Amino acid sequence: MSFFKNKSEMVSPEQAIRGRDEEMKLPERHLVLGTPLRPPVSGGFERAIFAMGCFWGAERKFWLADGVYTTAVGYSGGLTPNPTYEEVCSGKTGHAEAVLVVFDGTKTSYDKLLSIFWESHDPTQGMRQGNDTGTQYRSAIYTTTAAQQVIAQQSLAEYQRALEAVGYGRITTEIKPAGPFYYAEGYHQQYLQRNPNGYCGLGGTGVSCNVGLTSGES
Repeated sequence: MSFFKNKSEMVSPEQAIRGRDEEMKLPERHLVLGTPLRPPVSGGFERAIFAMGCFWGAERKFWLADGVYTTAVGYSGGLTPNPTYEEVCSGKTGHAEAVLVVFDGTKTSYDKLLSIFWESHDPTQGMRQGNDTGTQYRSAIYTTTAAQQVIAQQSLAEYQRALEAVGYGRITTEIKPAGPFYYAEGYHQQYLQRNPNGYCGLGGTGVSCNVGLTSGES
C-alpha cells in the first residue's frame, strides 16, 4: 500500500483506496453497556456521529453519558468503503476516526451530546488533535437528521463566540449530513475498557458549551 504524500490534505477521489464490499467483523455486544454494536434504530432512539481526534478516548466520553444506548468506533466522512485502520492511517481514504452514538431521546438530547463533543476536544486545530496529525483526526459532526444539522450549526456559532472570548481562533469542525459509517476492527471497540492505561489524546479547551440552554434543556 502506498502512503499519501501529505496526510494533512484531503485525498482526491482519483487517489483514494478502492476498498471492499465486506463489512468488518465485530463482537455482538458492547463491552461496557452490554447492548448490540449494530442496533436497529427505532422508537425513541436516534443516531449521532462525532469525530474529535483519536476515537478511543472519544468513545469513552459518550458511553459514560446518561441516555446513551450503545457506542461504536469507526470511519466516516471519506471515500473508501469498509476501510481498514491501516488504510485510514495512510491518509488515502478521506475518513475521520468517528464515534457512532445511539441514544434514547426520552433520556437525553442531541444538545447534551453536542456539549460533550465541544468540551472534550479543541475544535480549532484543523487536520490534527494534539500530537495526532492527519485528516483522520479532524473535528467533524456528521448529522443523521435535518434537525441535527440545524442544531449542530447553531451550536458551532455559539461555541465560536465562547472560544473567541478567551482568545481561541476559528473553529474548523466539519458539519455535514452523514454518509456511511464503517465500523472499525473489533479490537478498537471500547478500547480503553480493554486497555485501561491505553492512549487517550483528547484535551479540551476548558471552555464550557451551553448549547443546551438555548434550546430549552436544563
